[in-house]
Parts: sequence; C-alpha cells; structure tokens
Amino acid sequence: MTGPQHFTFFLLHEFTHIAFSCALEPLRIANLVSGKPLYRWTLVSEDGKTATCSNGSVTLTQAGLEPTRHTDRLFVISGVDVQTHTTGPVLNWLRRERASGTPLGAICSGAYVLAKAGFLDGVETSVHWAWHDLFQEEFPEVRLVRNVFCAREKIITASGGTAAADLMLHLIGRAHGADLATEVADQMVYNAVREGTAAQRVSIQSRHGMRNEHLKRAIAIMESSIETPLSPSLIAEDLGISTRQLERLFARYLNSTPKHYFMEMRLNRAQNLLVQTEQSVTEIAMACGFQSTSHFSKVFRAHFGTSPVFQRAKLA
Repeated sequence: MTGPQHFTFFLLHEFTHIAFSCALEPLRIANLVSGKPLYRWTLVSEDGKTATCSNGSVTLTQAGLEPTRHTDRLFVISGVDVQTHTTGPVLNWLRRERASGTPLGAICSGAYVLAKAGFLDGVETSVHWAWHDLFQEEFPEVRLVRNVFCAREKIITASGGTAAADLMLHLIGRAHGADLATEVADQMVYNAVREGTAAQRVSIQSRHGMRNEHLKRAIAIMESSIETPLSPSLIAEDLGISTRQLERLFARYLNSTPKHYFMEMRLNRAQNLLVQTEQSVTEIAMACGFQSTSHFSKVFRAHFGTSPVFQRAKLA
C-alpha cells in the first residue's frame, strides 16, 4: 500500500457523537503509535461548513456535497431523526459517488441513508438494533443481521456506538497487521474488541441466566410471527411440549406468561415504528398483529400510558 489511506466521513445533522469518535480515533492512534501517516480523513457535511451532533456539539467540516477526491472509503454517519436529514441532495450526491466508483460504508443509522438510496438490497447489513423494526418494514430486501459490523461486503456497515471502533480496528488489522490493531486497542484501553460476527444485543441466555432450548425457540417463533400472532397452544405444539410446560418456562425464566411476553414484544415493535416511520397508526396496528386500530390503541395506552397518536406527537 502506498501513501496513507484516505477515509471520508459524511456527517448528517444529529449524527451520533460516540459512533463518530469511535470511528475516527483508532485512525489517529494508528498514526501515533506507528509513527507513520497511515491514515488521513476528510469531514463532509451537507452545507460544507459544520455538522451538529445529537448532543449539541458542533463539528467543523472541510467539504460539502462536491465530488470526493481520491478517497478509499466514504462512510455515512448519522443518528436520530435520520429520515428528516436524508434529503434529495444527499441521496443524489451519494448516487453520484457510487457511480464514480467510490467505496461506501455506513455507521449507526447511516445504513438507512444507503438503503434509501437503493444500495443495500441483497447486501448483508449491520445497523443499530433499534432500527431493525423499521428496516424490516421499509427495506425488506436488505439482508439484515445482528452482527456488530459487516466488513465482507462491498458496502461495509457498523451498528453504531463502540461497534465503529471494532470495525476500524478490524480494518487496521487487515491493512497493517494484527499487532498494530492490538496496540491501538491497548492505547484506547479497549480490551473487549469484538469480531464482526459478535451479536449486538446480549443473548436471551445471558439476559436471563438460562439455556433452555424450548424457551429460546418459543421466543424466536414469536419474533417471526408478529404480524400474525400465534396462540401459546400453537407455539407449544410447534415445540412438541404442552401449553402448561410452556407457561412454566416463561414463569421460571422471564417472570411472565407467553401471552403477556408476546404482547409486550408486539407493543415494543409498534412503538419503534411510531417513532421511526411515517406509517399510519392503522398500518402499524396491522404490522404488529392487531385486527383493529381501536383495540391496538386501547392496549397501547394501557401499556405505555399514552395513545399511539400522542406517542408520535411527543416526538414531532
């Protein structure tokens, strides 16, 4: 490899600061500990001047939506309310960059921007777990995974937060060897470096201190049938156990019943869709397995203490 690698970071308004810092700092530290300019970077924003992150701090940028020059990878980093900030000019710029051969990547909800541009259909993609419900509804062709990052595709993605550091350490190791990546991690006092295949969220086993295969399979069945919920008796039949045995498992490990746990799962998904999408309340009710909007609203209010309409209005 000749000369430093050049990464361009496109910062959308309200980008997540921790994801950006975890992406950039490993590159700076790699230069420091190696004593060589292995990496350089350019910061881009839509107006070419500044980008404000979700914690309110302002970052100066060096470029706007003009063609990038000699960049080895263009990363999109965003955060909350990414839909609002995914503007026509942004999408057109990214499409021009892709057409010109610029390799792309995304960190945190930046994957939403690339999916909106039409780049991620059929692509194995890592995005923050909070965005999974939205992706399943809006981008069903994206091959969504729960890995902390995906670096085997032409478009590489990291789920956000410290996963950005995991991705960058992986790229540093791939380009300059594992010893340098380890040294950078040591400088960061980061001793829990994860491979891309690590799962984002703690597993059911770890969260609840159990390894019951029937319970894990029951929850997997629930997750895959939210739009057409199955009764506990049908789930038990699928597992080859009695309904009573299924109820005992949920009581022992989750302090809940199958029916209540499944309802909470559906309502949490509905809340995510209310916050993250423009779907109507009726559409969300149907997507979460409720046969009528009135029943959905009643159950939602009982669980969250507010109606679906007011839940959305609070964030408008």
